[in-house]
Amino acid sequence: MLFYILGLVAAWFIYRWYKESKRVPNEGDKYVFITGCDSGFGNNLAKHLDKLGFRVIAGCYTEKGEIELKKVSSERLTTVPLDVTKSESVKKATAFIKDLVGEKGLWAVVNNAGVGTPSGPCDWLNVEDYKSMLAVNLNGVIDVTLSVLQLIKKAKGRVVNVASVFGRISPFGGPYCVSKYGVEAFNDSLRLNVAPFGVKVLCIEPGFFKTSMSDTAVLKSNMKKLWDRLPQETKDDYGPAFLDTMLEQMDERSRQFTDGDLMKVVSCMEHAISALHPRYRYSPGWDAKFFWLPLSYMPSCLVDRFFLRYTPNPKVSVL
Repeated sequence: MLFYILGLVAAWFIYRWYKESKRVPNEGDKYVFITGCDSGFGNNLAKHLDKLGFRVIAGCYTEKGEIELKKVSSERLTTVPLDVTKSESVKKATAFIKDLVGEKGLWAVVNNAGVGTPSGPCDWLNVEDYKSMLAVNLNGVIDVTLSVLQLIKKAKGRVVNVASVFGRISPFGGPYCVSKYGVEAFNDSLRLNVAPFGVKVLCIEPGFFKTSMSDTAVLKSNMKKLWDRLPQETKDDYGPAFLDTMLEQMDERSRQFTDGDLMKVVSCMEHAISALHPRYRYSPGWDAKFFWLPLSYMPSCLVDRFFLRYTPNPKVSVL
């Protein structure tokens, strides 16, 4: 019986591998629009797809990002200035793309642009902190997608949304997890809405990877700035030892979880774009697959107990 079950499992994996290995034809005729190409995943994906022969349209926040990317890419790759928080910038980019792709339409949009700060305990933040991150991580995803959706429907293409494993579980406070939960919800509802048009909507849920967003120096600086602006009453509630422990834990968590191989994420993005049968969801990173996702399926009471055990307590804690 055991061998029968193992045989079925092996057969299923072989079938899935064979199915997922098939690629769409005519890459050179397919346009792919990627946001957040100045650095990190977006920059690596733009260069990777360019080498594979796709016609990449790279949205860059800075002129320097455009120049640097063009230096290492072929003539197929086109850059466009893009600030996803400004609808006028999104409209200009969309108009440019529409003229470029013509009747072929847009094969894929990859909503990759995102920010990781401000981030900290919820009562260290204000609503403007939430608004600034949601403007990039969530509203920017929605604005860009809706702006180019008609072009994607024309090509019967793909929408690839870069969420996070922290759109499935919230181990820390602040707007980051809120924004990624929102991306997950938008992704799921959009996937159902556009399926009748032959459009596929895929979600990338990375764990911790070494990018500018996970730079501990930046995160620690952000935490110190949040602490410095707190009213004295809140500082007294938490105590200075809380901040010191949080900063120490950032370095420790970075050593434990951060993966430096960005190609793990880029390969998932590329598969979502080029595979004939892409997956609905990708979870690159060992921490996402074997720690965060399994934890997200556990009862909330157990998850809370686990997180509270390994996070510092405020000075006036009753726990």
